[in-house]
Amino acid sequence: MADDLDEDYAKAGFGGRLERGERPALLIVDVCMAYLDRASPLYAGVEAALASNIRLAEAARAAGVPVIFTRVAYGAGGVDGGLFYRKVPALKAFLPGSRLGEFHPDLVPAAGEVVVTKQYASAFFGTSLAATLNAMRIDTLFVTGFSTSGCVRAIAGRTMPICSISRPNMPRSCRKPTRSR
Repeated sequence: MADDLDEDYAKAGFGGRLERGERPALLIVDVCMAYLDRASPLYAGVEAALASNIRLAEAARAAGVPVIFTRVAYGAGGVDGGLFYRKVPALKAFLPGSRLGEFHPDLVPAAGEVVVTKQYASAFFGTSLAATLNAMRIDTLFVTGFSTSGCVRAIAGRTMPICSISRPNMPRSCRKPTRSR
């Protein structure tokens, strides 16, 4: 499937590539228990993607590349989730006290790593992510994590127009075609 998709994009003129910049960062999106716990309404069967994300984080840290995490969290009753929270009852997994919103124990932020808390698909909406990336002078952002058809895509699609990042990337090992719901 990936080959067909790549070929389709190339035919449409979307096959261009950008060289990596001088100051990359790795953004790990929503790697939490809600997508890994079989009892969760958001369980996604993404254990292989977890392993890929662990390897990416280890490699980035070893190379001195900043690692940034996102997480979803809502206030009591989802008051800060707006219509999105009301539309998707499964988002209750991210209410205070729910262990489903916690990072997987094998992939947690290290001391000093940035964690961006968000309420919507894009980590740029209503957060300090753009300002943080700009302050760090990041010019290449590798975006990985869970929900590639949702949150990862929402972030990657907004990277170039919102901040000075000229090279958004998604590591091939973390791409997984997802079924639409």
